[in-house]
This record gives sequence, C-alpha cells and structure tokens, in this order.
Amino acid sequence: MSIIVAIIIGAIAGWLAGEIVKGHGQGLLMNIVVGILGALLASFLFPAIGLGIGAEGSIIGSIIYATIGAVILLLILRLVRRA
Repeated sequence: MSIIVAIIIGAIAGWLAGEIVKGHGQGLLMNIVVGILGALLASFLFPAIGLGIGAEGSIIGSIIYATIGAVILLLILRLVRRA
C-alpha cells in the first residue's frame, strides 16, 4: 500500500514541479519518476542543511517536500542540458 501512496505522491509532486518549472512536461511516467526522485533528494538535502517541514508525517507535507525536491531536480537537469 505504501508503494501506491508513494507513486501517487510522486505523480502529484512531479506534475506540480512541471507546472512550476515550465517547459519540462515529461508525461505521467516521467512526472512520477521526477516526483519520487525529488522526494528522495529533499529527504537527504533538507535535513543536511537544517530545514524541515512541520507536517512531514502528513500527505500534504510529503507532497510539498517532494515538490520542492522535484523542482530542484528539474532546475539541475535544465542546467545540465544547457551545458
């Protein structure tokens, strides 16, 4: 069941990140992958720099966390593609 929730959160976060960082609509599957990778990136990056979201245990907190991580990931991908 947690895998299904992770996929749904990843899809929502990937879609939101795609809307925030225009020009990177990748389709549903890539949105899910970017959202899940963004959540992993955020889970390592934010605690390392001392940031955290108060509602980390909630679905909304997880979506926010994953979206921020996915936006960071998309921005990094944009920089790599330009280089």
